[in-house]
Amino acid sequence: MKINSQIALALHVLMMLGVQLRVVAQTSSAAAMEPRPALTADQIVQKMVQKNLERARALEGYSGTRVYRLEYRGFPSSRIAEITVDVRYRSPATKEFSIRSESGSHFLVEKVFQRMLQSEKEALLDDNQSRVALNNDNYRFILAGQENSPTGLTYILLVEPRTNNKLLYRGRIWLDAEDFAVVRIEAAPAKNPSFWTKETKIEQAYAKVGNFWLPVSNRSTSTIRLGGHAYFTIDYRDYKITSEAPLSTSGKVRGY
Repeated sequence: MKINSQIALALHVLMMLGVQLRVVAQTSSAAAMEPRPALTADQIVQKMVQKNLERARALEGYSGTRVYRLEYRGFPSSRIAEITVDVRYRSPATKEFSIRSESGSHFLVEKVFQRMLQSEKEALLDDNQSRVALNNDNYRFILAGQENSPTGLTYILLVEPRTNNKLLYRGRIWLDAEDFAVVRIEAAPAKNPSFWTKETKIEQAYAKVGNFWLPVSNRSTSTIRLGGHAYFTIDYRDYKITSEAPLSTSGKVRGY
């Protein structure tokens, strides 16, 4: 499975709106509701990194559809745009996007969405992945507790970036207690991506597809200094795992 570490998955809203975001993470399988031995934050993170690596090696290809929507309200004018995109991923670092449909502001489609898709392709490179990976090199972790969720028991970790990289984030992650992978994120960028952006809040969720857990929704809200607000969403649909290998514990981790 690939980390965008997935955040993950990271993602940009650029240009005049001054909104930029990338969320990187990875996910896991449902956990059984049973007593578990107490683990420290370091032990949990170690298991998370190991499991992420295992899934990253196994996910060789997938396809799916995404719906991107951006709504901006404020100075100098309000704009809305939406695109539907088919995506095909092939390991180790190939991601192809095909825009199926688009509507609304042509400016947002060209200057925001298309640039965001190009940035996601570039994020697959090893150097970019290492700078945003969810690990001890880039983040500090504090165990905040446990929580029962519809998919089972989860560990809640506070995450704090070690540097003010605008592609990192601070907030909370929920880790599946069975597979030690991120199933939910609530966060804000480590650094404002633009002078024009005062505040950005991000939520991302994942669901199981075959042997893997992939993003199913991304929601972000940004406050702009001139008084406007930007609402950005991604809905992920129709996943198909096109190629996979047996799980192993060696190899390099790349991004969604």
